[in-house]
Amino acid sequence: MRASTTDWAIAPVPPDHPDAAAVLRRYTADVAGRYYGRPATEEEVDAAIAGDPSDDLAPPDGLFLLARGRDGVAGCVGVRRVDAGTAELRRLFVSAEARGSGCGSALVAAAEQAARGLGAATIRLDTRRDLVEARSLYARRGYTEVPPFNDGPYADHWYAKRL
Repeated sequence: MRASTTDWAIAPVPPDHPDAAAVLRRYTADVAGRYYGRPATEEEVDAAIAGDPSDDLAPPDGLFLLARGRDGVAGCVGVRRVDAGTAELRRLFVSAEARGSGCGSALVAAAEQAARGLGAATIRLDTRRDLVEARSLYARRGYTEVPPFNDGPYADHWYAKRL
């Protein structure tokens, strides 16, 4: 049974906290597996985590949030300050068991609030074309596509939203 949107407890944790490390591993395995079209190996997950660490999602210029439900950690999202008026949403993940429950929307709302707390007036993100659920979520939450603001190897779509 899926939890309702009111069942999520979302709170910040350091990105090196054991619960954060575990969900970041699940996130990385999920997005890598989708990219490869097959389950990612442990070595591939290790290499991806080492190649793109999450240490910038910690205070004073970032925040890493976990969503917990009745069954434990269901998802995560990170926010980092880019400049005085801009923050970036990163690492949005909802476990397969919690998808369709409102967890993703709750995490994005919490990330937007965290971005405001970092002084941002705009939040932006990039994503891949195959992450269609995420792209749909961003559109429902008022994000609009913008010109590329980076040349990330896995960035196919760029979005922004005024806070």
